[in-house]
Amino acid sequence: MKSVFDLGEPDTFVDYDEDDDVFAGTWEENKRVRRTAPKEARYFDAVKVHVKAGDGGDGCVAFETLRRGQKKVATGGSGGRGGSIYLRVNEAENTLRSFRSSVHFTADRGAHGQGKHKNGQEGGDIYIDVPPGTLVYAAEEWNPDQRGELLGDLIEQGDSMLVARGGDGGLGNHVLKPVKGIFTAYAEAGEKGKAQWLLLELKLVADVGIVGVPSAGKSTLLNAMTNGRAQTKVGAYPFTTLAPNLGVCNHDYNSIVVADIPGLLEGAHNGTGLGIDFLRHIERTRVLVHLLSGDRPDPLYDYEAIQQELDLFSPFLSDKPQIVVFNKMDLPEAQQKWPEVKAHFDSKGVPIMALTAAQGFGPESKGLIKSLIEMDTAEQNRIKLEEEILKAKGQLKEPQSKKKRHMRAEQTTVKAFEIEQLDKKIYKVKCAKVEKLAQMTKWEYRDAVERFETVMRAMGIYKALRKQGIKDGDLVLIGEQDELVWSDSTDTPSVLRADPRLPYQ
Repeated sequence: MKSVFDLGEPDTFVDYDEDDDVFAGTWEENKRVRRTAPKEARYFDAVKVHVKAGDGGDGCVAFETLRRGQKKVATGGSGGRGGSIYLRVNEAENTLRSFRSSVHFTADRGAHGQGKHKNGQEGGDIYIDVPPGTLVYAAEEWNPDQRGELLGDLIEQGDSMLVARGGDGGLGNHVLKPVKGIFTAYAEAGEKGKAQWLLLELKLVADVGIVGVPSAGKSTLLNAMTNGRAQTKVGAYPFTTLAPNLGVCNHDYNSIVVADIPGLLEGAHNGTGLGIDFLRHIERTRVLVHLLSGDRPDPLYDYEAIQQELDLFSPFLSDKPQIVVFNKMDLPEAQQKWPEVKAHFDSKGVPIMALTAAQGFGPESKGLIKSLIEMDTAEQNRIKLEEEILKAKGQLKEPQSKKKRHMRAEQTTVKAFEIEQLDKKIYKVKCAKVEKLAQMTKWEYRDAVERFETVMRAMGIYKALRKQGIKDGDLVLIGEQDELVWSDSTDTPSVLRADPRLPYQ
């Protein structure tokens, strides 16, 4: 007998009625039906991901004896570079829901070098698509939900950023210069690829944002302004809209992008209602539409309450240019309140207009779109003028290319080092170049250790450690893994040894 859970085909399912504890409908009726999650369940605007770049391949130690004569030459190839991980903007994406099932991304490591001068193959880079308006924050490993430093802001199509650099491949012995003798008898290990947690947050890229209390008619207004193209969900109950909606409004060959933000309540900046989850989406907008509902007991109180929430969340939000729209003018109570509301905003110099969004696209909606385009254009010109003034005063610098910024950062950190005494017998050396060199040093090769010591002396780290009062047997920490032992001897200068058990020490 065939079980009712044996669907036979991978793309089918049976609709189960939990209340009646029976299957709803016949087998044939339910066989081809698919469940699809509602838009609210599929909307993701914040997600944490872990990225791990590929490790570099190890260099090879190999030799070859020439046919003519007994001369021995080094032929070990270098390891390949590990794959890097990039984030790039893809306009086809509008949420972060693609990360719902995949939050760990690991690039391939580079191949190891081989003999006969054969270098290892490089690991492939990974490009992760994100929607426009994605903010990239660093996150703590022990608490990935905690927002850290802002690493980048991806806004336009084609924007990309490197979030995890692949490790460099270790050099083979045919590349390294010999410490002693006529050939090099050691090679480098591959560098570890960078690994970190990231917090991605999406802020909608829109020109105009519609805000207001729940059931004010924001979704209905967006449908009216776009002539129904937005196809937003409307209903006669609070919080009909549970996810932001976008729509494009056109007027006389000009267009603006309008965002419908879910309803706000008092205390939204502290998380009341949908709260802070969607307040950040209006930070990028240049103009706000504050929608008031004519059937509310006190529309003026609603306006002041929402304005206070915007100001508490970010003072820049309450300072944005806005136009007040008094909705539901087809109701008698709204018509009675309209003169008082209009007089209040006229006295403050705030532009206001009245309409009935439920009537759809019409002269009132066209007039609102025209006013918003004019306000948005004026705001763009004002921002551009301020930038030009700051640039003329030398307070606004031209953005440098990513390559130049990266090169300059490396140049400033290569020579700088810092020594911290953690305990009486424990010292920690902080230096990007030394940490990388220690990580890529193969301590089983004596020539590799001597090369490491030469770099430490040349940079003045040995001298600085002596000034700190380091003694024989003290530990020196470099990076997160390397623990070295300081050795004072009359036969040899002060040196660092990776492991006192090695025979050549």
